[in-house]
Amino acid sequence: MRVVIAPDGFGGTLTAREAAAAIAAGWRRVRPDDHLLERPMSDGGEGLLDTVGTVSDTWHHREVAGPHGHPRQAGFIVRADGSALIEAASACGLHLLPPQQRTPARATTYGVGQLLLAAVELGADPIRVGLGGTAAMDGGTGALNALGWRLCVADGSGLKIGGDDLHRLASIDRGWAPSLDTEVELLADVTTPLTEAAERFGPQKGADAGEIAQLTTALSDLARIAERDLGADPSLATTAGSGAAGGLGYGLAAALGARLVPGARAVARLVGLEPALVGADLVVTGEGRLDATSAQGKVVAVVRDLATAAGCRVVAVVGQQQGRLHGLDAVVAAAPGGPGDDPAAELAAAAGHLAVNVDGG
Repeated sequence: MRVVIAPDGFGGTLTAREAAAAIAAGWRRVRPDDHLLERPMSDGGEGLLDTVGTVSDTWHHREVAGPHGHPRQAGFIVRADGSALIEAASACGLHLLPPQQRTPARATTYGVGQLLLAAVELGADPIRVGLGGTAAMDGGTGALNALGWRLCVADGSGLKIGGDDLHRLASIDRGWAPSLDTEVELLADVTTPLTEAAERFGPQKGADAGEIAQLTTALSDLARIAERDLGADPSLATTAGSGAAGGLGYGLAAALGARLVPGARAVARLVGLEPALVGADLVVTGEGRLDATSAQGKVVAVVRDLATAAGCRVVAVVGQQQGRLHGLDAVVAAAPGGPGDDPAAELAAAAGHLAVNVDGG
């Protein structure tokens, strides 16, 4: 039997590559004669570069502003075809801050803009930016500042970094920003629009109810100003994915004309998932937690859709299951009570259980 293994990362425990390897190891113990093909996946968030990077890619590292503005090293890759891949979370990821320091009031996307500028200066085209897993909710204003755009408050002075000052934004102009002939593609890991971003992501980024209300108003004001000063499309603020990365998707789309695309589908193309499905009998996907959000453009749902279209059966190994996803033939939870000391072994054992119970037809 030909089996394609295409999981997402298991947040905080296993990368997508590690998860695929663990599933493959567990499967081989039970069905050593099956032909396994690993295609680890990502939705554009944390771990994107690890998932799609190959030996033919060139890594570039830069010192950039981290989520609170402190210097940190972050990298991006330039591929043999001249395109570049940037992972926003490498510069301003939520995982870079301990829980007690997480607050969108202070967090900035400035470092993402620095990575973008570095890729532009190298002549990369197109540039793809994975948007997920960030700590900031500044509507991309930090990234635009780094790219040379001038964002001002009412007295003409510059807007401070972080979501706390966003409500003071009064105007945006090009400043010293270079004209970009480069195509920029934004890999959105969610379908949330800018108008719902604060309510949807504020709690996980550390915002309380008052901050969420203030951020909702501030992001709405940002859209109004971007429409007036940049000619942004009025429908952009309600476009699926414009709220990704705390509105970073909106800011880059409004100012740069960047194109929002579903992240998991873009990654599927980058890793060659669809060609791998040709002739496959079964697809094994997975993620850390299967829940109500899994159907909203996440890896498991996208893999299910592509596999179904190719005529393949689909099963999943997940960390925990807190909901159901139509179209999966079977789901096994590897760690219903939470991950233990050896998540890879748990995942391998769950994959083995699936392999025992699957038939070859």
